[in-house]
Amino acid sequence: MIGRFSLLPEQASTIAGQVDALYFFLVALSAFFSVLIAVAVIAFAIHFRQSKDRQVVPSGEGFLALEITWTVIPFILVMIIFGWGARIFVTMHTPPDDAMQVYVVGKQWMWKLQHVEGRREINELHIPVGRPVKLLMTSEDVIHSFYVPAFRVKQDAVPGRYTSMWFQADKVGEYHLFCAEFCGTQHARMIGRVVVMEPAEFQAWLSGTKGSGGDMVASGQALFEQLGCQSCHQGETGARGPALAGLFNKQVTLADGRTVVADDTYLRESILNPQAAVVAGYQPIMPTFKGLVSEEGLLELMTYIKSLPAPKTIPADATEPGKTHAMLPVHGGQG
Repeated sequence: MIGRFSLLPEQASTIAGQVDALYFFLVALSAFFSVLIAVAVIAFAIHFRQSKDRQVVPSGEGFLALEITWTVIPFILVMIIFGWGARIFVTMHTPPDDAMQVYVVGKQWMWKLQHVEGRREINELHIPVGRPVKLLMTSEDVIHSFYVPAFRVKQDAVPGRYTSMWFQADKVGEYHLFCAEFCGTQHARMIGRVVVMEPAEFQAWLSGTKGSGGDMVASGQALFEQLGCQSCHQGETGARGPALAGLFNKQVTLADGRTVVADDTYLRESILNPQAAVVAGYQPIMPTFKGLVSEEGLLELMTYIKSLPAPKTIPADATEPGKTHAMLPVHGGQG
């Protein structure tokens, strides 16, 4: 039993070792200076204890070298800590482009997760070993915090906005999942597990029918049509709303002159509060869908919009062979 005892959880992700190395460096540095200061205090107390023949201790004037030393050394140590921590921070917040995306919704008191392929889970997350996974998270009620100790990752899920985190598991197994933000009377019961599987085993699980909610793109398209979005976002000249094909992560110019990036937060706000960011050239006529679409529905709509390919282009006078012409955009009838 003693042999299995560990101060820290098992390292099960590619970033865990880097986080632990910085942690142990900080602990060792703190312990070293704590002992150094304690020894110095005791030594000075004994050496300069009050006595009848004690001498007046000279003032600190003229100790320039000492002052420089205790200024430069802490500065160097602080810069090392800052640089080391910043490098890990950037790594933890820059997911690879090929990361597998999973959508997470926190709710009192459970985690609801859905894969792009449509597989849904409650308080469980199945992922393949050796593949980066990006979580796009939000909350239905209060702030929750998605925490996997073995991966050394934690990120708040905030109501009304999206946050993200990523990790890459490097060991097959099951690992604890906690909510690390007090979220109500049953906060301690908001627990789950992350199941890391071999790639082939994961694909077999992902293709299973049990608990499947259908492809998120297909579900999003069905909801898109059900809400009548295609009537305005036709992608054609004269449409009442802007084209959505190829929109994700592109620059959008608004009616007030601002330029924003059409990221996840922008798409969410455009659905729930469309008057906050009206696209230039269009009237603020889009109604709000707040209260009409669930968090899962929002994620499905966004997944569908993000899947729409950028418009293709054809020559301006394609009917006249043998000529070189400028390329004009072609907008399909999709929303």
